Amino acid sequence: MRFPFNLLSGGVVMIPLVELPEIVRHYAPFFESVFSPEAFEQFKRYVSGLIVSENKTVEGINRIFVIDVRNQSSLNRLLTECPFSVEEVHRARLELLSSLPQTRMKPKGVLSLDDTLLTHYGQHFEKIAQLYDSAQGCYVWAHNLVNLHYSDDQTDYPIRFRLWEPAEVDELEAGLKAAGLSIRESKYPLKEQAPKKWRNYLLGLWRRHQHKPEVQAIYKSKLLLGQEMLTFLFAEHPDCKWPVTFDTWYTQPAFCRFLDQTLKVSYVGTLAGDDRVILASGETCLEAFDRHLRQEHQHALQSGAPPIFRKITILYKGKKETYSSYCKTHRLRNFGKQQLVINHQKADLSDTATFFISNKLNWQAVGITRIRRHRWPVEVYHEEGKAEGLDQYQVRDFEAITKHIALVAVTYSLLRAAQHDTVLLHKLQQKIEIKLDGSAGTWRRNTQAQALWALGSFIATALSQGHALHEVMAPLVAALSY
Repeated sequence: MRFPFNLLSGGVVMIPLVELPEIVRHYAPFFESVFSPEAFEQFKRYVSGLIVSENKTVEGINRIFVIDVRNQSSLNRLLTECPFSVEEVHRARLELLSSLPQTRMKPKGVLSLDDTLLTHYGQHFEKIAQLYDSAQGCYVWAHNLVNLHYSDDQTDYPIRFRLWEPAEVDELEAGLKAAGLSIRESKYPLKEQAPKKWRNYLLGLWRRHQHKPEVQAIYKSKLLLGQEMLTFLFAEHPDCKWPVTFDTWYTQPAFCRFLDQTLKVSYVGTLAGDDRVILASGETCLEAFDRHLRQEHQHALQSGAPPIFRKITILYKGKKETYSSYCKTHRLRNFGKQQLVINHQKADLSDTATFFISNKLNWQAVGITRIRRHRWPVEVYHEEGKAEGLDQYQVRDFEAITKHIALVAVTYSLLRAAQHDTVLLHKLQQKIEIKLDGSAGTWRRNTQAQALWALGSFIATALSQGHALHEVMAPLVAALSY
C-alpha cells in the first residue's frame, strides 16, 4: 500500500511511542549506574523523545508516550531536581563509544574546539546574554555553547562541552580589586553614566591580566573554557597527544602558546587574510602575500621552474580531496615562527585562499590540511545537534539547561554508535528495510520509522485480541490532537 504523504517528512506528524525505541533499550545499560532507578526510567524516556519527537521540550517529549502515561512533572524533575552528574554522563557515554572499534578514540584522531549560539526569544533564561549572531548580522538573546569535539575517518562526536557564562559586573569589579589590580579613578563615573563602557573597561583590564591564575578565577572566557576542557582530557589520557584544530576566532596567540608550551600538543589554527606575515622585504598581510605567490607561480609555470603551489591529495572520511598548496615556515606577527599553509581548491588558484598555521615546523601541507579538515564535523554536530534539541529547551535554570545539553550529546552519540553496531543494526533492519548512511539525521529517521512500525504492530495485536478499534485508538488520537 502506498500512502499519499510521508508520515516522517518535515516533522508534520507526531509519532506516538508505545514502547522505548530499540536503540535506547540497547544502549541504556551503559548509563544505569549514573541514575537512581526512577531517574533511569525518565532518562530512557527523555532520550527516546529527543530521538523521535519533533518537539524536544519536556512537554513535547512527555506527551508522545501513549501507553505508559506519566505526569510531565516527573520528566521535568530529571533536569531540575535529579542530582545526576553531567561528568558521569560524559564518562558513561565515552565508555559506550569505546566499546566499538569504529567509534573509540584512535591515535590519528583530531580534536576541534568551536562554539555555537543557542538562541531563545526572551530574557527569562538564567545567564542568557545578548550575543552577536554573524549568520543573522544582529544581536540575539542566546546561550553560548563551547564544544570540544573528536573526529577521525570513521566517526566523530562531542567529548565535552561548557556553557559560557557572562561576566557579572559587580563580581568582576570586586574580583579585580581582590587580585590587586588598580582601577583608574577617572573610570568610576562610567559606572553610573555609561554602564556598557564601564563593563567593557573592566573586561579589558581582566583581559590584559588573564594570564594570572587569580584573575582567571574571576571570569571564564570561551578560550579559558576550552583550555580547561583540553587540560582535563589530556590529564585523563596522558599518553595521547591528539592534535587540536580551530577556526580564526580561537587562533589567538595566548591560546596557541598554551597548547604549545603548557599542554605540549600540536595544533592547526586558521588565519584571516588581514593577518600579517613578516618577510625579508618587510611585513605584509596574508592576502597580499598570496597574490604575490600566485604571480610567482604563473611565472614559474611559464619558465619551466618548479611551481610555488603544489598539488596535494588528502584522505578525509574515506574520500580523496585535492588542493593546490603552498607550505613553508614563516614568522607571523604575534605568533612567532609557524608552519604556514596556503590552500586553493581550484587548480588555477582563482578561488579565495585559506590560511593555516601549525606549531609543528616539520609538518607538511598534506598533514596540516588533513587535520584542519577534521574541524568540519563540529559544525555538523552543531547543525544536527540542534535537530536533536540542543537549543529547544524551555527549562530556565542554568544547571537544568546543562543537563539537557548533556542528554542531547548522549542522543547524538547513540546515533553515531548505531551505524557501526552490527547487533543493533540486525535488530533494527529485521522489519524496517531502509538503507542507512552515516548521518545522525538518517539514524534518527530510522528510529522514527521503527516507532511507527511498533505503533502499527500494537494496533494490529490489540485488534486481533478482540479490542474495539475506538478503544485502541482513543489514547493515540488524544495524543495527536493535544
